[in-house]
Amino acid sequence: MPQVELSIVVLSWNTKDLTLECLAALVADRPQYACEIIVIDNASHDGSADAIAAAHPGVRLVRNQENVGYARGNNQGAALAAGTYVCLLNSDTQVREGALDLLVDFLATNPGYGAVAPKLVNPDGSVQKACQRFPGLLTALCFDTWIGRLWPGTIVERRYHYRDFDHLTTRDVDQPPGACFVMRTAEYRQLAGFDESLWLFFNDVDLCRRIWRRGQRIRYLAEAVVMHHGGASTRHFPSFVVTWHRNRLAYYRKHYGVLAMPYVRAVVRMRAFEEWLKAKSKHADPGDVRKERAFLGQCVREILAP
Repeated sequence: MPQVELSIVVLSWNTKDLTLECLAALVADRPQYACEIIVIDNASHDGSADAIAAAHPGVRLVRNQENVGYARGNNQGAALAAGTYVCLLNSDTQVREGALDLLVDFLATNPGYGAVAPKLVNPDGSVQKACQRFPGLLTALCFDTWIGRLWPGTIVERRYHYRDFDHLTTRDVDQPPGACFVMRTAEYRQLAGFDESLWLFFNDVDLCRRIWRRGQRIRYLAEAVVMHHGGASTRHFPSFVVTWHRNRLAYYRKHYGVLAMPYVRAVVRMRAFEEWLKAKSKHADPGDVRKERAFLGQCVREILAP
């Protein structure tokens, strides 16, 4: 049996049909590099694990007894990887022919790069413009708030979302989409992989930032194409908003220090107040207004809890 060169880690959580399609695309691709596929099932309750085992007996399947989160689940898979390179691949993707070869080829011939990611496309073939620059303190103020919709907040928003980049050409980026992300396995382990305190969100941003800080670059490779459904798991996650904000707070604490925390926490309150004001225009029934505002208050308390 040839030595494994590429380990593909697929994290699965309640995306049975999409995961099966993802694995079928991997099997059909037949990359030139010797591959292994590792699936970490995060305690899915839709029969994903049994379906994967039945359809793809050659896949290494790990059945977690609980949902340990995106960061820890991917780290589990990377710890098992036998390949020189590791590809972290979302379960709601389908690799296009030759994409993995191009990604591994790039790292194999460019030692100054720490990671590479493909162009993502929607099921209809349109490009997902998902690369981002690293979020700064002004990003926290402008992202998804009324300030970001007014000048000069619009400048901060445009810069953060790479609005100056059409995503059709290859270039270096701060943070490419994390749906398909390839690194050298040894370097992933040297960096201790994803920060598991960032349970679901911002772990990929943090990892990319640490790659850049060690003097390596990250490549967005437009010639490699992966279809991505986008958010198939997270859109059904019941604590999406609270977890996103808590992970963002943890990211800012890690990279900007405790002195930045009163500011970022104030931004959370400001954003919640914006939704509090909108509640009256969204509901005709005063009771529904009170319910939404009470829910917002509970969310803020959970987000800002120690």
